[in-house]
Amino acid sequence: MAAVEPKRPSNFIKTIIEQDLANNLNNGRVATRFPPEPNGFLHIGHAKSICLNFGLAEEFNGTCNLRFDDTNPAKEETRYVEAIKEDVRWLGYDWGQREFYASDYFDRLYDFAVELIKSGKAYVDSLSAEEIRQFRGTLTEPGKPSPYRNRSVEENLELFQQMQAGKFEDGSCVLRAKIDMAHPNLLMRDPTLYRIRKISHHRTGDKWCIYPMYDFTHCLSDAIEGITHSLCTLEFENNRPLYDWVLDNLEVPSRPRQYEFARLNLTYTILSKRKLIQLVEEGHVEGWDDPRMPTISGLRRRGYTPEAIRNFCDRIGVAKANSVVDVSLLEYSIREDLNRRAPRVMAVLKPLKVVIANYPEDLTEDLEAINNPEDPAMGTRKVPFSRTIYIEQDDFRIDPPRKFFRLAPGREVRLRYAYFITCQNVIQDKDGNIVELHCTYDPETRGGNAPDGRKVKATLHWVSARHAFDAQVRLYDRLFLKPDPEADGDFKQCINPDSLKILEGCKLEPSLAEASPGQIYQFERLGYFCVDSKYSQTGRPVFNRTVSLRDAWAKIEKARAKQKKS
Repeated sequence: MAAVEPKRPSNFIKTIIEQDLANNLNNGRVATRFPPEPNGFLHIGHAKSICLNFGLAEEFNGTCNLRFDDTNPAKEETRYVEAIKEDVRWLGYDWGQREFYASDYFDRLYDFAVELIKSGKAYVDSLSAEEIRQFRGTLTEPGKPSPYRNRSVEENLELFQQMQAGKFEDGSCVLRAKIDMAHPNLLMRDPTLYRIRKISHHRTGDKWCIYPMYDFTHCLSDAIEGITHSLCTLEFENNRPLYDWVLDNLEVPSRPRQYEFARLNLTYTILSKRKLIQLVEEGHVEGWDDPRMPTISGLRRRGYTPEAIRNFCDRIGVAKANSVVDVSLLEYSIREDLNRRAPRVMAVLKPLKVVIANYPEDLTEDLEAINNPEDPAMGTRKVPFSRTIYIEQDDFRIDPPRKFFRLAPGREVRLRYAYFITCQNVIQDKDGNIVELHCTYDPETRGGNAPDGRKVKATLHWVSARHAFDAQVRLYDRLFLKPDPEADGDFKQCINPDSLKILEGCKLEPSLAEASPGQIYQFERLGYFCVDSKYSQTGRPVFNRTVSLRDAWAKIEKARAKQKKS
């Protein structure tokens, strides 16, 4: 029997669409779009919009366009276009033949602008940008009309044609809508529709030297493409009257409607593109795909899966009011997903040498280890065991504190899949550092069980010293120290100095030597780790920590809060 696809949670936008379909609005069509600007890399906030727009189209048997809002050639590059397409595909969505660009419509947008001029609803203004700001007024004072507001239709048409022909310099004039300089919404006080930019465009070259503004372009692109539900984040709520005004004052092929939803805000995270650019350009991170970045490419390189991100977006839902989501929910989503799919392996990140004195020197045993107890179909593997092994330094204490149940002098513990061992002797260097342990093993406990039924309180992971290979492991943590990095002003002052720790000489089980970039594993007792796509070489994988097994950070924060109270 086929698995039943889980029903996506409801939200106010779905309710609107269901009502529209019931009323046969748009002839029963649902058409959405994801409209990124190709001036940077997508982040987790964009993932929410991608999942919403493509998800609604799938659920209601509609279409979703991928449309690039490429109206600012000063900041746009083809590499961003390609990166965005890669991210959307990786998240599991396919736009088919529905890839569009605002620049596809530059000729039609120009004609629409001419139509507004001819109807007396747009004019060429020769005020400077600063003068336009001064004339606009404030929230409590109405604006003043530009001295150029009443130019004739003929003069405006001629000036606009000269703008398009390159007769004016950047900033010398703009095309503005003629609406209402006393409108309570400042955006409606004769907003700019076109500005001069004598810059080559990544798609149209030097054909144009004037470019339409976002508010003019977006609604008309929606209308040209037959979009039915234009979904934007809440910061565009004030833009909706202008969206409607443009469409209501032109002969457009369809009449889309704009709806706003709350954008994603995450604790310990910055999602402002401007500030992310600062992090990259000032060298606080290694690039847009740094695994500490909230970009989709950074999350992918860190080991996040598209399934985990889509599940996270379903969990947070779609609301009308802004709120802040705890980043631990995102981390929970990846743990939940990887718990089902990631094979278990053993790796020792901070090795401590252990010699099992009564184990034969020349013997190697292949012990059977379970690949994933959550999925029996993943089967088992063989891991070699020998006289000398490595365990984690943190798994031994020469003077153990209370409730420390791992290895200590005279104490017996279990080695995962192997034997019970007991620490007999501790070797220290001249500075008192522990460099080696001598232990004995009980050969009757092979597989990790004692025939006499005795119990031990700890099970340790390990790696055979003779068979282990050395690897670099990069421990990534949250980039910021505080839930709200901007609470105290400069967010860069809140950067976590320990957001990346690079460990050399980690000892990994031999099955990992040929791991390929992108493969994800659970290092038993340590967390989930992904083979890095940037630094790994054939036969020499580098591993990035995706997420720890438990929310250690939350425990630390809880302990700190408790300490402050006391």
